Amino acid sequence: MCCRAPRALRLAAMETGEAEVTEGRIIEGRGGLYTVRDDKGQPYVLRAKKKFRRENIRPLVGDQVTFIPPQGEEHGWIEEILPRRSYCLRPPVANITQLVITIAPEPAPDLMLVDKLLLFAFGQQIEPVIVVNKMDLAPALAQEVKNAYDSAGVKVLALSAVRGEGLDALKAVMTGQITCFAGQSGVGKSTLIMGLTGEELVTGEISQKIKRGKQTTRHISLIERQGLQVLDTPGFNLLDLPQELKPEEICLYYPDFTEFFRNCRFAPCLHDQEPDCAVDQAAREGRIDAGRLARYRDMLRQAQEKWRERYD
Repeated sequence: MCCRAPRALRLAAMETGEAEVTEGRIIEGRGGLYTVRDDKGQPYVLRAKKKFRRENIRPLVGDQVTFIPPQGEEHGWIEEILPRRSYCLRPPVANITQLVITIAPEPAPDLMLVDKLLLFAFGQQIEPVIVVNKMDLAPALAQEVKNAYDSAGVKVLALSAVRGEGLDALKAVMTGQITCFAGQSGVGKSTLIMGLTGEELVTGEISQKIKRGKQTTRHISLIERQGLQVLDTPGFNLLDLPQELKPEEICLYYPDFTEFFRNCRFAPCLHDQEPDCAVDQAAREGRIDAGRLARYRDMLRQAQEKWRERYD
């Protein structure tokens, strides 16, 4: 949503004698109330104007907004939502610049989820980083993941949140970013955030019967500690493909595939069952991870089925 420039809003407020419009970022939203922090670090609890509901627009954690601070017993109001750099519907957050995709030996890594998260990140021009947590449980896993995603240009870091090992390297790549952690429940995202920021969060145990973590985060908040900005989000462990994404466009968000496109026999090529597909050849030669190509083909078929269902 576009809006008038903050300076123009301030001048208009001064001319009418209204409270001065200020700019800040939404750091939490609960029950129709939004906590916004201004550029001086001052938090304000505000309501959103009814026009957002009429226009079917919802303020999101991470949004940069203009607002009128509370005056006495009067509520403060969010006036405008400034243009978003990135947007996610589930969980509903805005202006992520970095996605830390977290996996661990337990629960067993879901690499299809990793690939979907990477597709989301590349599609939104968000910098992805893969973190292999609990590295002490399976030291070889990090190297296997690095081998699979190295040709995609994705940084892979191995660490242990519980032991505090490798956190400095992760903190270095997060500095200056608005970071969102994503991954399966139970991989240690909340423990990582606590180790990085010192913020106390609720964590859950992994069920030893089914080796599946419990979702512990219940609401979205933007944590600003230790020079880092981290979005603590629930629900970023299931991700559907964007509805508007055409099946033939999925491969465009695989940077490890793109250098081979021009050598495919057909253009466009879905890199599925076409003869003389250079991507398929690269996978057979080990220049592309074969598992990643197989998961891409599964994702392609899911997208093709959804695309056909639009007309049913």
